[in-house]
Amino acid sequence: MISNWSAAAGGTLKRVRRSPAPMTHALIVLCCLLFLIGPAAGLNPAYGYGDGLLAAQRAYFRHWGVIPAELFGGPARAVLTPATALFVHGSWVHLLGNMLFLYVFGAMTEERMGRVRFTLFYLGCGYLALLGYAAANATSEQSLVGASGAISAVLGAFLYLFPGARVTSLLPFLFFLPLRFPAWVVLPFWAALQWLAARRAAQGPGVAYLAHLVGFGLGFVFAWVLFGRATRACPKVEPAPAPAPEGENQP
Repeated sequence: MISNWSAAAGGTLKRVRRSPAPMTHALIVLCCLLFLIGPAAGLNPAYGYGDGLLAAQRAYFRHWGVIPAELFGGPARAVLTPATALFVHGSWVHLLGNMLFLYVFGAMTEERMGRVRFTLFYLGCGYLALLGYAAANATSEQSLVGASGAISAVLGAFLYLFPGARVTSLLPFLFFLPLRFPAWVVLPFWAALQWLAARRAAQGPGVAYLAHLVGFGLGFVFAWVLFGRATRACPKVEPAPAPAPEGENQP
């Protein structure tokens, strides 16, 4: 299930002065390619159609996704699934929302961190975010897929690195009027909504809000430790609204 309210709490940024972000682009391309050739896209005839396609999707998610009950008491290969799950998405909306956020927030964060450091940061925080979710739901048999834990870490790092960057938010209780706020207002608000949603979340398929929170916290702490407390100038940005990243459990 994909929640739409996060579009109001999120927002995104488009840079005026574009700079190369090869690892961000490579991650996006890899996720898109894997989605297109996998069963979730519904484009590969090798997976069949109808009930056969649904069965193939469930098997695919269970093989490459995180299953908490198996991660802590199953085969040894299960320890790799928090890494493989970062490149698997459950639907077109799931993929496009995540990749849009990775594109607009990841480019600036990668430029600030550097290519190698950003890649290790993305993979490491994404792995730990999914691991944290699995630890809190250790008996769950539901499979968890998606890059939202890693992308939430990028948001957390972005908040520390560029707190004054302006974002456009669409607030439903204000009739979706586009309003501009600094990142230090919008992103903590998004995190607070994730926390509230995580408290209400029931067991079963849905959005992995806890993975978002773990990733966001890890990203912020990583940037704080890495770059210290010095105040950094914020680059000029142009806002553009976009849906927030989602993490999705698959049946």
